Amino acid sequence: MNTLAVIQSSGSSMLGTIVPMLIIVAIFFFIVIIPENRRRKRTEAMIAELKKGDRVILHSGIFGTVQSVESDSIQLRIAENVKIKIAKSAVAGLANDESGS
Repeated sequence: MNTLAVIQSSGSSMLGTIVPMLIIVAIFFFIVIIPENRRRKRTEAMIAELKKGDRVILHSGIFGTVQSVESDSIQLRIAENVKIKIAKSAVAGLANDESGS
């Protein structure tokens, strides 16, 4: 009879430990992972729709104007007579017109 009580009490304490952990994982998933996936999809869509003349900002903080778009790279004009070729993944987003350069 005593062994049955020990087995039942250890089972309920195990359940009491697992349930809070599952709740924490679910909260983490909804607060961190889902919004990050949405942000990544928006960024990928924005990069796929880049065209000549778009003003962009790179992750390094460099502003430029798209001159040409290739399959995996972009040519940017960052100053008069200064063009650079960058990977599409370096683009952080579209630049606002108010941010002067």
